[in-house]
Amino acid sequence: MNRQFAAVEPSRSQIDSLPGPALIEFGTPWCGYCLAVQPLLEAALAAYPNLPHVKIEDGPGRRLGRSFRVKLWPTLIFIEQGRELARLVRPTTVDEIVQALRRFPGQV
Repeated sequence: MNRQFAAVEPSRSQIDSLPGPALIEFGTPWCGYCLAVQPLLEAALAAYPNLPHVKIEDGPGRRLGRSFRVKLWPTLIFIEQGRELARLVRPTTVDEIVQALRRFPGQV
């Protein structure tokens, strides 16, 4: 699990070209909902230590979040080779996250 937001926001093409499955997390370090989801993510991702987890700080003027139509934080987007497989907005249970992770076809 990645605990740090990306220092530089990647481009959409960089995200779309990630090989294999990845979890993209949009939020902010000061958002209460974002902070509350961190223990849930940690528990769910414990079984997926090799899954790339990219944390993106979102907000006004941030293009990547707009390209994914992010409206609320945290938004978790599960992608594989640029294709969105699942999306969770403000998940409240570990099981929600685990169910989304199971959409990756046997690669994580």
